[in-house]
Amino acid sequence: MCGMKISGIKISVLALVILAGFGYGGYLYWGLNEHNKQLQEQITELQQQLGTATSTLEQTQNEKEATSQALKSEQDKNTVFEAKINEVSLVVGSLQKLSSTDPELLKKYSKVYFLSENYIPAQLSSIDPQYLYEKNRPQLIHSGVLPHLQELLTATEQSNLKLQIVSAYRSFYDQETVKSGYKVLYGSGANQFSADQGYSEHQLGTAVDFTTPEVNGRFSEFEKSPAVTWLMDNAYKFGFVLSYPKNNSYYQFEPWHWRYVGVALAKYLHEQNKNFYDLDQREIDTYRISFFN
Repeated sequence: MCGMKISGIKISVLALVILAGFGYGGYLYWGLNEHNKQLQEQITELQQQLGTATSTLEQTQNEKEATSQALKSEQDKNTVFEAKINEVSLVVGSLQKLSSTDPELLKKYSKVYFLSENYIPAQLSSIDPQYLYEKNRPQLIHSGVLPHLQELLTATEQSNLKLQIVSAYRSFYDQETVKSGYKVLYGSGANQFSADQGYSEHQLGTAVDFTTPEVNGRFSEFEKSPAVTWLMDNAYKFGFVLSYPKNNSYYQFEPWHWRYVGVALAKYLHEQNKNFYDLDQREIDTYRISFFN
């Protein structure tokens, strides 16, 4: 009997232990389940926050892209605006150049256009006496042409040539005196090589007559001078052209008489093998804007 009681007690204890185990296991399961619920809630909340953040980021990126596009659009507008400003500035500059450049300077004055006795270039400057044929006889030239003439004379010296200037600017009345003197000597033949007053390029202050020490002022011998060859090949680089080449319609061949017409026009004439008086006056006038360049 005693043994049976002990066995019963053991069974009861074992049952209690099992029940306690089930109870503890259930408690652990409940705790884990609650913790799992909390984790799921946190995950859901984090997913919602992530979704909100993603949406905000996308919105920010879209706004950034829109801002960048707007900025680029404004930059493009500014670029166009700057280009228009530059274009307007160039036009204004060109108009200022045109308004400040005497339109008479590119006219065809050999028996075509007439200069009145009142015409005098706006500014005249003295040519350095070292370049004059007659040192004690001052010569004037248009102030805007003088730098180009000096460059030409310097270039001839570098080529071991020496050009001298016999005549440059002449007033209306100076030309009248010159022509009268030639008429006394040559009669009507003077018309072949000397312009009447008002028709001379010298009155513009942009034409010069050259000689060399070897020729000693004798125009009839200047054609044979090496200086003529040099002028034919190089004068255009400095804006000077031969006004009266062989077979021109105005005067005899005058290899000593050179007129400044601007570097751009002189270069064009040289490249096209044309003469100044070959061009239409309207075409010539398009070069007035670059006359002193």
